[in-house]
Amino acid sequence: MKKEMLAIVNRAAGGGRAGKLAAGALDKLRASGIKVDAVNTSGPGDATQLARDGYAKGYRSFISVGGDGTGYEIVNGLFPEALHHNDRVALGFLPLGTGNSFLRDFSKNGLQHATEALLAGKRRRCDVLKLTHSGGALYYINLLSVGFTADVTALANRRFKSLGEAGYILAVLASLMRLKRRAFPLRLDATVEFDNERCLFLTFNNSKYTGGKMMIAPKAESDSGLIEYVRWGTIGRLALLKNFPTLFDGTHLNHPRASRSSATRIEFQLEGPVDVMVDGEVLTIQPKLLEVLPGALDVIA
Repeated sequence: MKKEMLAIVNRAAGGGRAGKLAAGALDKLRASGIKVDAVNTSGPGDATQLARDGYAKGYRSFISVGGDGTGYEIVNGLFPEALHHNDRVALGFLPLGTGNSFLRDFSKNGLQHATEALLAGKRRRCDVLKLTHSGGALYYINLLSVGFTADVTALANRRFKSLGEAGYILAVLASLMRLKRRAFPLRLDATVEFDNERCLFLTFNNSKYTGGKMMIAPKAESDSGLIEYVRWGTIGRLALLKNFPTLFDGTHLNHPRASRSSATRIEFQLEGPVDVMVDGEVLTIQPKLLEVLPGALDVIA
């Protein structure tokens, strides 16, 4: 196996910020004695193929240079191959993207903390969540959501991506104007009945944050072996606007229409595809089964 780390650089991340800062950040690692090879992505989905190719060439330690979406693509290039070969793979970060939500579980210092963790070789066991859907399977380490949160991210990515966190806030306000409350039938673990109640959003979390600083799942732990499930029921526009600030400190869970629980397995009974936000990316798929792979990944954080 290769001793070098493979840095996968999404130069477009953060509105081009990654492209401007990546070389200097990688040179700092090399100057401290870390052996790093680097490849650049050329478009959406490319990081997945680069990670898969890197794994086949013998790399077992990777660096995501970009945002949450870049890390998501790399994870999907490493899994399920690493599981099939019973390999330990590691993922570090140079957070130069828009949201960089996952690393906030470990530090608010972003690039500085991530660089220090890489220099120290500080590894932590991290769960990986696997979603089986009608078209295959995907893997993630941050969170997956449906409903309002997916609607917001879709709008932010399509219209306000270049504005960073401010764009996410604009997308929230715009999405309020066409607010939808829908049912996403599901059941947790051994629950007999499917939950068919309408809701504002559902999230299935491995870490606390999304959209940069929004603490959607304050009870989530990335090494718990559990899926943290957060549900917000049929709240209206004015109530959502009034309670919107509570999404940033986790106190939204105190709202009478909000709830949380944890599970190792969640089954879905959806009639067709829906928009799903996963680690900052939006897909249109039909979820079937969500499972947790305890401690399947080493994160350098």
